[in-house]
Amino acid sequence: MQDLKHLSSKKRLFGFGFSRTSSSNRRLTASDDTVPRGFRIPTGKRREQLKHLLLFLAVVLGLTPVCVLVFQKAPHAARGVETWLKSRLASSPQKVEAAKPPTGSFETACLLFDSATATGDRLTALTTGGETIQYSIQGDLQRRVHEFMARYQVPYGVFVAIEPSTGRILAMTAYSSADAPWARSACFDLYPMASLFKIITASAALETKRITPETVVEFRGRSYSENPRYWDINPRGGNNRMDVTHAMGKSINPVYGRVASDLAGKTSLMELVHRFGFNQTLLTGTPAKASRAGEPRDDHGLKLMGAGLDHEVKISPLHAAVIMAAIANNGLMMSPSLTDRVVDDRGTVKETHTPRELRRLVSPETAVSLTRMLSSTVTSGTSRRAFHDQRGRPRLGVNVAAKTGSIDGSDPKGHYSWFAAFAPIQEPRIALVALVINEDRWRIKATQVGEQALEEFFRR
Repeated sequence: MQDLKHLSSKKRLFGFGFSRTSSSNRRLTASDDTVPRGFRIPTGKRREQLKHLLLFLAVVLGLTPVCVLVFQKAPHAARGVETWLKSRLASSPQKVEAAKPPTGSFETACLLFDSATATGDRLTALTTGGETIQYSIQGDLQRRVHEFMARYQVPYGVFVAIEPSTGRILAMTAYSSADAPWARSACFDLYPMASLFKIITASAALETKRITPETVVEFRGRSYSENPRYWDINPRGGNNRMDVTHAMGKSINPVYGRVASDLAGKTSLMELVHRFGFNQTLLTGTPAKASRAGEPRDDHGLKLMGAGLDHEVKISPLHAAVIMAAIANNGLMMSPSLTDRVVDDRGTVKETHTPRELRRLVSPETAVSLTRMLSSTVTSGTSRRAFHDQRGRPRLGVNVAAKTGSIDGSDPKGHYSWFAAFAPIQEPRIALVALVINEDRWRIKATQVGEQALEEFFRR
């Protein structure tokens, strides 16, 4: 066993504060007699270092159990951190690549439309892959309408015709003497719907059994008033009266403003707005923009919407034509198609048109009532003059259901004239929509375009 003399001369660890002086040159004090000869109590600075050392050791000993517990739980903690990070990354918005537009047969047919050639009464186009697109377009009908608009040099004009039972597009053309490039997308862009919206107003009231075609509505103000403040009835009497069928044909604003507000109600009207395909992607696979119709903020706005006076209710001509075709088809909307078939370079048919249902807009009973109401537009309403000669004789040998619309717009600027129709009423074979935008000088109305189209279609 070593004595204290040998122990004191060993190498000490750095930082522990023990004296490094030799025992041969240390100086004794009076208190040294009470301390063993081989050990010396540090004083001054060394004493402070010793206190710090002891404090450090105490802290280490105290933290040892905590460290052991942490190491035991480390795998669970790591997994928890990993889960938290994943959840944060998943909830934070990520930049994704923009979706590419669909490239189906409809859009391909649109792109090749200008290069299509006429084969008899049909149009065909050749794709870069050697495939032949056979359009559903009727060449004579397309040509008649386009040449009519060109002859009158309409500033802006667009026309779409559809076969109601199948969705096949029979004509789709546009012309502009003011801005030729406008015509390229005219069928798919949005324009104020004007009084065509009265069809939706009537549908909402018919679907909820609030009206029948014979329902009489009282109102104040002029028939074509555009200010709902004057439409509410006077409780003392002396109000105007008109049934909804005659009001549809004459496009009476106060009647359909009050139908929307007092009979159908906002909830039912907005339900039909959605069912008719507004504020959503409805015509998938086509370039048509989504039609818009915001919810009215108050009763004043509800009346304006119901009467077709809300400038922010906008629709594409293609969508409007699909709606008219659906009413003609007992309320069942069909997906529009521009091609009859696609044939490859070997003559093999790759694709043929198959009618596809989109949705039901209204019940068959409502469709029948709407047809009856819309027929008054031609027999006694706003389109009577276009469809009858000076002696009052019908120009066509078929019955037509129709609706007109008129409103000022700004994109492009001008006066918007709509005409939507289908015929014959009994077994509809064609539904169509025409839109003509005149500037300061009136050229023609959309009703005249529609009359020309129907005359050509039923000529054969």
